[in-house]
Parts: sequence; structure tokens; C-alpha cells
Amino acid sequence: MSRKESMSLEDLLKHPDVQKVTSNINQELVERREYAPPVCKVFTYPYTVLQDNSKFRFVIDKEAKKQLPNIIDNKVQSITGAENLEESLKEKYCKKRNIGVVFSGGPAPGGHNVIAGLYDASKKANPENKLYGFLLGPDGILENEAIEITNSLVDEYRNLGGFTMIKTGRTKTDTKEKMALSKGTCKKLELDALVIVGGDDSNTNAAFLAQEMFEDNIQVIGVPKTIDGDIQVKDAVGNILCAISFGFHTAARAFANAISNLCTDCSSDVKYWHICKVMGRSASHLALEVALQTHANITLIGEDLANYIDRRRLERAVEMEGIADYSAYGITLRHLSRVICNSIVRRAAVGKNYGVIVIPEGILEFIDEIQVFIIKLNTIIAEYNKTHDSDFHSDFPLLNDKLEYLRRLARLAREDNLFSIWNTRDDDLFNDIPEFFQEGLLMERDSHGNFQFSQVETDRVIMGLVKDYLNILKEKGIYKLGIDNSYYIKTLSKGGLDPDYFGPILFNNYNKENKFLLLKEFIISKKTLKQIMVKEGAIQENDIIPVPIEQIYKKSIPTFKTQVHFYGYDGRGSDPTRFDCIYTYNLGLTVFSLIADGATGQMAAIKNLEMDFSRWEPIGIPIAPLMHLEERKGKLSLVLEKSIVDVDSISFQVVKSFRDKWLAATPCENNYRRPGPIRFTGKSEEDRPITLVLDAIAKS
Repeated sequence: MSRKESMSLEDLLKHPDVQKVTSNINQELVERREYAPPVCKVFTYPYTVLQDNSKFRFVIDKEAKKQLPNIIDNKVQSITGAENLEESLKEKYCKKRNIGVVFSGGPAPGGHNVIAGLYDASKKANPENKLYGFLLGPDGILENEAIEITNSLVDEYRNLGGFTMIKTGRTKTDTKEKMALSKGTCKKLELDALVIVGGDDSNTNAAFLAQEMFEDNIQVIGVPKTIDGDIQVKDAVGNILCAISFGFHTAARAFANAISNLCTDCSSDVKYWHICKVMGRSASHLALEVALQTHANITLIGEDLANYIDRRRLERAVEMEGIADYSAYGITLRHLSRVICNSIVRRAAVGKNYGVIVIPEGILEFIDEIQVFIIKLNTIIAEYNKTHDSDFHSDFPLLNDKLEYLRRLARLAREDNLFSIWNTRDDDLFNDIPEFFQEGLLMERDSHGNFQFSQVETDRVIMGLVKDYLNILKEKGIYKLGIDNSYYIKTLSKGGLDPDYFGPILFNNYNKENKFLLLKEFIISKKTLKQIMVKEGAIQENDIIPVPIEQIYKKSIPTFKTQVHFYGYDGRGSDPTRFDCIYTYNLGLTVFSLIADGATGQMAAIKNLEMDFSRWEPIGIPIAPLMHLEERKGKLSLVLEKSIVDVDSISFQVVKSFRDKWLAATPCENNYRRPGPIRFTGKSEEDRPITLVLDAIAKS
């Protein structure tokens, strides 16, 4: 077609093929929306029935019993299918209901399917049932901002990621006024039940709302959501009731795919260490799963570091002073940097001055010296706000203002000889910390009073120490790049020099069998290189260093280059894996069964997630017995306990066993694993997280 005959832009934009390739709707989206997740066997029956299961017991906190009397005696409830029910029970199950649902906290892949499952089950029981979605999280409840969820709206978001349908928010229902507003909204909408989809704090809210609205016969059901994977429920003797929260698998797979790409990249251009910080504020579950998915060279697990014991320091204290040195328990930042440096040096010795390090964002919480600062500063900030009825960060906007306030506290403690949470020693230690890290530790807390680890440059804190120590090791001649033996022979032979003559002079491990050769520690400069060659009689004092020898020396000098990456929002915004699609849809069905059969103060869950789908068991878990007292905003509050990585678990022990292999500090190839992108269809797609697969193997 000639230029004159070419299609105009206006006509081009109307062309069906152009409209197809530029449409918001692609084939992947069509297939996702059309996918119908399989349902657990109990949901194939016309009705479901709840049965209290007294087999599972919990250790009850006295404060929980006091504050949540109406739901503290709830039992684990098993859901069974029924072909028919007595007329009264059938009438109760199928009665017209108004149900509200709210997303709370950060998005997690699969949330839309919770709504889809709940919607489908409620409409199946009674087409007149109505489902309302509160907009922008708990604020939607407080302000009575809700929409009715319709069939077309549900179909638009089936199997898709995000919380886009009704959005989310982080407001906490933590005052009498907010409780009253929430109850008022539920009554105005004539709700029979409220469903709260969220993490540990949100399910804590669910328990208190269930207690508050118990006499009003408004049921409250929680749904465990968090990509961090820190909602894992066991009973008092360790029976697993909820193996993982929804969204975890998708986020881990999304992170793993990106980090796997970095493994490929770093082993291609062989010049960068990629530092990958992944979400996980209080637990390292994501880092553990990513390690299993990618086989990154170094993966730090916070819970493992917390268990570290410096036995040499313990023994030395007993020998020298006859006492126990309790500071030997728990790893320090300095020692952690040494551990990382050791791995970097070992890889460099075999020519691999590159690699991938995975760090959970909350790793500093497991470093004793940092955790002490965080606890003390949380308390100081909360106490200031309470005492002065003001805001610490508004009153002290600059770092110097905050530091001066801390100095005043320290001086006051010293001058008046009073006990103070902040003393002179704290102040001295805090002043030794880099300014950017001081600012991070003093940043504004989140709405729950938690320290915001994701806002701190964790990687900068740790890698700053690593770089400093690597420079020291370089000056000592310990951090060197291994020289490929064949390269050495070729270089010297090309320059007319005898490799076998110079080899023992230059290298600690010269041997034709060794693939990589290490220059002697003494050789740290051209000056020391010449000195050893003169001493060995290879050259005279006035001679210059032969060009091939100097070339080998320069090749041995490592340059430590890093690229820093943070994986969080990208993973939590991903479209869900098939596992999370199936999991969350069945959670939605479970929620309706709990509501239809009269439960309140329960968390919807699926037991046996680590097993084959045919063995999944929908259940209701009582929230109140899971709660305990924990420090929040400087005071003790009842909250749902977070689950951290169990260092005795099979999944952690497998990672620990493979650490050296995955470090690959040998002449062999790296051991990187390619998990690939999230594939919604196909036989090669994994059906559950690797951590759960390992748990299932251990059980069997």
C-alpha cells in the first residue's frame, strides 16, 4: 500500500485487530474469569452442618476470658455435608440474610474469590440473600459506605488479584466510639452477619466485634489473610488447623520468579551481588519459601538468627570470670555481617564474585540489640503521646529534635538517679548508629503502634557493615578473586613465562589439579607482589614486574558491587496462583456455612492444606482462645498471636541442610532453581507451597 493509500489513524484505531490487541481484556483474563475452582466434598451437598470438635484444645489467656466472655468457650467446628435437614434447620439455613464483607489491611491475592465463594453459596441457599461490600476497609463500616455486590460485579473479579472490587484500608476498630459506629452501621443495614477478611490485627477486631454484637445476634466471621504467612493456627499440642494464610503462595511465587531472574542475570554478567529484601515484618516465611523456590546463594532467616549462640564467648566468660555472658545469646549486627562476608569471600575464591542474597524485611527484629531499641522507643513514643495528649513526631519533626529529647531523658535518669527506660548507656549506643538508621528507628509507627520495617533500609544497614568488613579482609589479603588455572597457564605461556615456575611463588594452592588459584595473602599490592618475587629470586630489585604477572594480580582484585531490590507490593498485587484461587473460593463457601449454621467469633479455615485437595477439610476456628497479651503502643493489648518460622520444622531443616550446596562456593556450577512465572493452567504448575509439600512428606 502506498503512503497516500495508507490507513488514517482514526480508521486504524477502529480496526478490530487493533482494538483487540489494545483492549483491557486479553485471553488470560478471559480464562481466569471463566475458571471454576473445584469445591471441597462437603460443599457438593445441598446443606452443611456444624459439629463442635472437642479434640482440639487451647491454652486460654485470663484476659481473653475476661474481655471476650461470650465467645471464649467456642470450639473448633467441623463442617459436614447434608442431603436434607429437619424443617426447622432447613428454614434457618435458607432464611433471607443480609451479609456485609470488608477487606482490612494490605491486599493479598485471592481476596476476590472469598467474596465469590460467599456470594455463590449465599445465593444458592436463598436467591434473596444480599451481600454488601464495605468500601475502603473498616472506614466503610464506620462511615456506612457500602455497595450491594451483584452477580456482574462478582463475575468481573473472579480469580483476579487485588482488593479492587471494594478496596481496602487499615483503620483499626480500637475504641468504644468506633465499636458503637460499627454496630450502628450493621443495624442500619439490618445485617445478620459481618465478614472481616484480614490479618492478625483484623481478626483480633473480628473477635471484639463478635463480642460487642453478640447480644444483637449479628454474627462476625474472620478470614485469615496475609502474604507474610504469619497466621498459622495450631492447638495446644501442635495439631495444625490452618497451615497458611491465603495470598502467601502467590506472593512467594511472584517474588521467586523475579529473584530467579536475578540469579540468571548475575551468573551471566558475573559482577553483581543482588540484595533482595522480601516482605515479612515479623516472620520469615516468605524468605524461607523463596529459598526453596530459587536456591538463592544466601537466605537469611530471622528466627534462625535469634537462636544463635556464640559458644566461644560463653566459654571464654566462664574461663576468665567464672560467669555466664548472656550477651552471647542472639546474633549481633556485626556478627551477622561477618557471616555474610565469609560466604562472599568463599565464592570469590572460586571465581564467583557475584550472587543473590535474600533478606526478610523484618530481620532487624530478630537482632537483640536492635529489638531492644525498638521496644524502648515504641514505649517512649506511646508514653509521650499519652502524657502530652499530642504527637511525638509532630512535636519533634527533625531528627536532632528527637535525639535531644532522648538525651534529656538520659540526663534526667542520671541526675535524679531514677529508673528510666532510656539511660545514658542507651543514648551512647544509639549515637554510634548511622544517622539514616537513627532516623529509621525513630520514624512514625503505623496505626497499630508497630515499627514499620518496610520503610527502613535494612539492606543498607547490613550491607554497609558487610562492605566495611570486606574492605578490611581485602587489606588483609583474605578477600581475593580466584584465578582460573587454565587462564593463568594461558596468560603466562603467551608472555613467554613458565607457569610452573611462578605458580608456587604467587599462589597458596598452586597445583595443576586445582581449578582456581588463590594469590598468597601477603600479596595485597603491586609493592608486595614485587617484594615476594624479588625475595624468591624471580626478578631483580631494579626489574619491573612482568606484564603477564601484573595482569594476573589485577585479575585477583575483587570489586564488590551490589544491586538492591525490594519485593512486596508487586507480589501482593499479583493475580493468584491456582492454589490460592481454589483455597480462597472454598474459604468463601466456608464463611457462608459458618453463618448459615449460626457461628460467630470464628475464623474460616481449611484444615489439611498441606495434603492433596481431596483431603481438605473446611472448619471454623475460635478466635478468642488464640489471643494473648502483647505490647502495642507501649501497653499490653489482647491480640492474635503471629506465627513465626519453626526452626525445627522440616522445611527449615531442609533449607539449612542445603545452605552450603546453594552457596555453591566450589568450582562447580551454581544450583539455581527456575520456578518460572505463575501459570494459571497447565500440568506443570505446582499445587501448593513447597513448605507445605515438605510438611506433608514429614507427616507421612
